[in-house]
Amino acid sequence: MDNSYLNSVKKQIRYYKSLGDKTFDQLTQEQLFHQVNEESNSIAIVTKHIAGNMLSRWTNFFIEDGEKDWRNRDEEFINTFHSKEEMLAYWEKGWSVFLNTIESLKNEDLERIIYIRNQGHTVVEAINRQICHYPYHIGQIVFLGKILKNESWKSLSIPKNASKAYNDNKFSKEKTRTHFTDDL
Repeated sequence: MDNSYLNSVKKQIRYYKSLGDKTFDQLTQEQLFHQVNEESNSIAIVTKHIAGNMLSRWTNFFIEDGEKDWRNRDEEFINTFHSKEEMLAYWEKGWSVFLNTIESLKNEDLERIIYIRNQGHTVVEAINRQICHYPYHIGQIVFLGKILKNESWKSLSIPKNASKAYNDNKFSKEKTRTHFTDDL
């Protein structure tokens, strides 16, 4: 496997992080901590879970199981943040560990075996597992943000009723080989 896999992963994870960041930018602390009902998770809780998972999975990636003894997954679903800034700092801490680990990988690492809850994964499988897991939750964050902002929501992709103009612009250009995130 050549560098295209790792390069694509790096671009995609930064794209999904940006969706979370752009959602947080639009919301107040009250909106971030809002729970629709007792069984639902606030954006802050989902953020805490994503960052907690990243810290556990990507710390000492090659030498320790991805489910660390110090991780308390159940605690991730209880909001303990006191401010938007505290939540954002934890979000950044998780992403820092994840991104630093991904940036350190080389092609020869991709077939190495790592463990998550004692189950062996190739590095590719571990990456794929997490780049499915994190966007799932980031989608929840974006969806909740859109509900909370309602008509004042600023679209993070092609806005409603703008697909034709977007496509017209894309098809007015020469074909190129780029990653879909290159012009975002």
